[in-house]
Amino acid sequence: MANSERLLRGSLITLRRRCGKSGCRCAGKDGVLHESPALSCTIGGKSHLMTLVAADVAVVEQALQNYHQEQQRLEEACVDGVAWLRARVDARRSRRAGSP
Repeated sequence: MANSERLLRGSLITLRRRCGKSGCRCAGKDGVLHESPALSCTIGGKSHLMTLVAADVAVVEQALQNYHQEQQRLEEACVDGVAWLRARVDARRSRRAGSP
C-alpha cells in the first residue's frame, strides 16, 4: 500500500516535557520544554501514544486526512443506502395499499 493510500484514525498532537537532565534548558523554573510530535489514538478501547520524528509528520497528516475522506465517503454511501431502502419500503407499501 502506498503512503498516499494509508489510513490513520486519531489526532496529531505535540508533546511538551522535561527531559530530566539537570543542565538542560528545560530544567529551570521557566525552562523551555522539549516538544515532539505524536499520534494519539484509541485501538480496542485502549489509548495509544506514538512519538514521531519530524519526517513522519507529513505522512501521518496525509493518512489522517485519508481517513476523514474515507469516513465522509462511507457516510454519503450510508445516506444513499437509507434513501434506497426508504424507496423500497414505500414502493412495497403503495403496492399493498393499491391491492383490494
